[in-house]
Amino acid sequence: MAGKTSAGILLFRRSGEATEVLLGHMGGPFWAKKDAGGWSVPKGEYGPDETPEDAARREFQEELGLPAPEGEYLPLGEVKQSGGKVVTVWAVEGDLDPAQVVPGTFEMEWPPRSGRTQEFPEVDRAAWFGLAEAEEKLLKGQRPFLVRLGELLNG
Repeated sequence: MAGKTSAGILLFRRSGEATEVLLGHMGGPFWAKKDAGGWSVPKGEYGPDETPEDAARREFQEELGLPAPEGEYLPLGEVKQSGGKVVTVWAVEGDLDPAQVVPGTFEMEWPPRSGRTQEFPEVDRAAWFGLAEAEEKLLKGQRPFLVRLGELLNG
């Protein structure tokens, strides 16, 4: 049986020498008080009936409530995360106002074993970060995408 696959878009913008990336803080009770390592590239799972790039565009829309960015999609490759999921990410240059984000939601049993289901935002906030700060904020398993973006932009 094939492992889980996920795809996403790392939106970036440049201002002079500086590059910033847009990250989403993961919603839900597990991540509510975690900042360092609690942010993610907007991404999500997909199945065999969808291409990774189509999934990345769909997930951007679902997670942030905004259309996937137009522009050149620069492949940043794949990373296998510690749980075995393979994540594929594209970088796209663009800009958006994080205040405009209207995240999608998910349901889960909370508190655990309570029998009650609650709804939580997929992303409880989004923000722009310089590459060094983004490395501290981003989930450890996604940090290689920042390195790859830096290498791509710096030739």
